[in-house]
Amino acid sequence: MSELFWPVLALVLIVEGLLPLLAPGLWRRMFTEMLRLRDGQLRFFGLMSIVGGALLWWLLG
Repeated sequence: MSELFWPVLALVLIVEGLLPLLAPGLWRRMFTEMLRLRDGQLRFFGLMSIVGGALLWWLLG
């Protein structure tokens, strides 16, 4: 498990850094819109992200 953790974390950081690097204005607008969401909406998006990631992991594994 530990040999998988660091490469996956590195990939997440790379993907997360692409939008602020390539389109900082768009990233800022998206972040501002996210701040306007209610807690329940943010939790729903977080849950869908976890479910989607787990499903992708399962399909690829």
